[in-house]
Amino acid sequence: MKGKSPLQQKSFAFALRMIELSKYLVSKREYVFSDQILRSGTSIGANIEEGLGGHSKKEFSLKISISYKEARETLYWLNLLKESEIITNKQAASLLKDCEELLRILGTAKITLRSTTNQTGQ
Repeated sequence: MKGKSPLQQKSFAFALRMIELSKYLVSKREYVFSDQILRSGTSIGANIEEGLGGHSKKEFSLKISISYKEARETLYWLNLLKESEIITNKQAASLLKDCEELLRILGTAKITLRSTTNQTGQ
């Protein structure tokens, strides 16, 4: 991931962690949770990358918004896994911290993009 933005690097690293979590959940026969966390957790970075290849700032802004929504969904699944004791508090703590960090970055990006898109009309 050399030469990538911090957001790209963090979302990619987080996706790798979601893949590992999904494998762990499959080993515990938690197939539905495994599928949900894998989809939402890897979609964050995929939408960021898709947005970077977009044709306009408005398209990029839309993909950042989708990434934010996927991160919110992932946070929900992580909390559900923790509270249902499918994963331990210790396992959940670092994953939740990383997800919340992505949410903060994406939330700030959404606000910034909204204000610059409104100003330029792109």
